[in-house]
Amino acid sequence: MSSSKTKNPKIPAKSGRGRPRSPEVREKILKAAYEMLIEVGFMNLTIEGVAARSGVGKPTIYRRWKTKAALAMDAFLEAVNPELAFPDTGKVAEDLREQMQKIVRLMNSPRGEVLANVIGCGQADEELIAAFRENWLTPRRKDAKRIFQKGVERGELREGMNVEVVIDALYSPLFYRLLLKHQPLTKKLVNELVDVVMKGIAKPQ
Repeated sequence: MSSSKTKNPKIPAKSGRGRPRSPEVREKILKAAYEMLIEVGFMNLTIEGVAARSGVGKPTIYRRWKTKAALAMDAFLEAVNPELAFPDTGKVAEDLREQMQKIVRLMNSPRGEVLANVIGCGQADEELIAAFRENWLTPRRKDAKRIFQKGVERGELREGMNVEVVIDALYSPLFYRLLLKHQPLTKKLVNELVDVVMKGIAKPQ
């Protein structure tokens, strides 16, 4: 009688290398990086320090973030993003007013110093300023553009305005005061900025 070879059951192929990325690990890293940003600023933030504080190895951190700049921006935005969303009040002026007040509150907190530090250090660190533009500036400008588009559709705002210039007119003074500290950042400033800019873009009645 001829013998037949016994076939071994198939072993499922591995779907990928290494351990799956744990949300808990990511949270630990971002929390540690954010705390260090507040305490020592971007210049003195190190991957080694984040690794020691979070209890996560440097290789794990570098697998997720290739540079210190990318990690710093993710850590900062993870902490502040939930606070800065635009409301939907049905009125452009009120949407802007409320969202800009949120930014002023952030700028007047210890996190404002982190934001100023990131912008300042970014002048000599192309990776950092690129991460800032990509992760902070661009998404917020897109959100603001949607607010203005709704205003045009509702008949509040005139068509054909240069939205880029309008956004700069509203928000640049906040960053100007944050960085130069020549005048305080106040609720009154926000109200005056919104009132002045809205007069220029409101649809004639």
